[in-house]
Amino acid sequence: MLVRRYEMPWRRAYEGYAGIGWLAAMAFFVIVGATLRLPRSLALPLAVLCFCMGVLRLVQAVRTLVLRASLSGRGIQVITTTELARWCRKPDEVFLGFGFEWRPVHSQRLYELAKIDYREFTVSPRLLTLLGYQSKPQPDAEIGLPYIHGVEPREVALHRPLQNFEGGTLLVGTTQSGKGVALASLITQAVRRGDVVIVIDPKNSRRLKRVTQRACEDWRETDTFLEFHPAFPEAGVRLDFTFNWQKPTEIASRIQSIMPPDTAGAFSAFGWDAVNVVVQGLVELEERPNLVKLTKYIEGGIEPVLEGTLRRYYERALGAGWRELPEVKKLLNDAHRGNIKRPSEAASADLLAFVAYYEHHVAQSQRNKVLDAQVRTFRHNREHYQKITANLLPVLSMLTSGDLGRSLSPEPFDADDRRPIMNFEKIERAGHVLYMCLDSLPDPSVATAIGALALADLAAQAGMRYNLGGYRRISLFVDEVSNVINQPLIEILNKGAEGGIFTTCAMQTLADLAKRLGSEDAARMALGNLNNLIALRSKDRPTQDFVVETFGKTAIHTMRVGLSSGADAHLGDFSSSYSTQLSESFEEMVPADVLGKLPNLQYFASVSGGRIIKGRFPILDPDPPSSSDAPAATAEAIR
Repeated sequence: MLVRRYEMPWRRAYEGYAGIGWLAAMAFFVIVGATLRLPRSLALPLAVLCFCMGVLRLVQAVRTLVLRASLSGRGIQVITTTELARWCRKPDEVFLGFGFEWRPVHSQRLYELAKIDYREFTVSPRLLTLLGYQSKPQPDAEIGLPYIHGVEPREVALHRPLQNFEGGTLLVGTTQSGKGVALASLITQAVRRGDVVIVIDPKNSRRLKRVTQRACEDWRETDTFLEFHPAFPEAGVRLDFTFNWQKPTEIASRIQSIMPPDTAGAFSAFGWDAVNVVVQGLVELEERPNLVKLTKYIEGGIEPVLEGTLRRYYERALGAGWRELPEVKKLLNDAHRGNIKRPSEAASADLLAFVAYYEHHVAQSQRNKVLDAQVRTFRHNREHYQKITANLLPVLSMLTSGDLGRSLSPEPFDADDRRPIMNFEKIERAGHVLYMCLDSLPDPSVATAIGALALADLAAQAGMRYNLGGYRRISLFVDEVSNVINQPLIEILNKGAEGGIFTTCAMQTLADLAKRLGSEDAARMALGNLNNLIALRSKDRPTQDFVVETFGKTAIHTMRVGLSSGADAHLGDFSSSYSTQLSESFEEMVPADVLGKLPNLQYFASVSGGRIIKGRFPILDPDPPSSSDAPAATAEAIR
């Protein structure tokens, strides 16, 4: 049986005492050899042997002291964009901060530390200096236990191949644990690589936006950075989420993705049909659909679209003089006299006549499916129609009211509005960086709807890239993914890599995602599409369990020591025994409770197909402050 060598570094450095003893013995043999009290031919080899053993034991003692010195942890490190560039010289690699690969020996050390008070084995600052230990220890006031990172005294810059991240990355951590810092580093690297970068930020992190801006200033063209903010529409761009499509039904599917879910699915299906009827009609009239028009014709009625479509149909089918046909003239006369029942007040007399002619005088083989759907909607009971579209209209009203409506349904011929009109195809072709602030704190419903609509449009763009071929690599970053996740995002996670879209999602707890999707099983199914996991501090137990399940298990050795003694009344009748037993059990590679004790910016990660690493992210400061402002800037950067 293969058994890993057992070690116990959390103890006194007894090897130092042995080393001093061996060196003293060396001095003794040197003296007795020099005074000829012992033949030099014997004293010299013995002195050399003692010297070698002394050096060996001292080296072992220093190794133990260095390992104990690392129990003080690592302080937070702040770097500039220039320093980050030095760590990211290879464009085909991703820089993940500083740390080491987590091996079974590190798990063993961590389990042993759980049995003792680590403070008893820390090394004094003076001894740290003597040992040449240059790392800045973690301050006592800092959140988290320092020894978690200290199970390995040597850390290196962590790089992983870029292709390993094509399967998507999940970034999980509680609030103020450092998700924003991690995202800032990954976004900056994506900008520097030349990717098309799309950042969806529900809470509007000013520091994250500034980091993205600074990356564009350093490594991209001046007009690369684009911003969208519902609360400040005048400062950003206008986004048209209904501009790009291959089939008209795609627009209805995008609108359906932002509708609140219903149990039976009937209302959602009818909402899709209502939108599709309007879209098909607008396409027939050669009008470009947008959110404002959809809201207008769903809420106010299909009548204007239907009338325009029927006029075009009759001109093509019956010729230019179709209004002079006897049947048409008779129906028009009856309609104007009020002899034809009016389904709604919005229906004009001409429309009533046109519909009647279509229903009674157009052969079934000559009818148009688009017109059939519009006529069906026109004949539908208006009161019942309003009831079954009740869950659709509030969402559309939110997205089309006020300045937000002009931002999401841009009018290209509005000379007073000079804001650029963008869509994901234009963003991709020009290689832009789009930062979408959703402003979820004051208006979470609108933020969720905008984010979901953007993801639905991006999923459609991924499908177009998949069918027609992509242009550039697209890096999608979604912060607080539980606020915006929908079926299109799940499709992006599942199939987006084939379309050249590589996603990084950040969230706090599994429960947030489960609440959004309806169950923990659905949340786990969605997260199963992400190949890489970066876990910062997490206090939620189900989230911890999800993380440690990903990391797997390893063999942990346990040393059991037994000591017994006995004596009876007879003089000299005494017995004693001493025993040691080494047992092995399979435990979690990283204990679940350790995730709740991680210091800020430190993480465990499973990347590259199961490779476990322990690392820490440095804070990327785009505008280095003065020394007096540095502590405040550091605290603000931790998100």
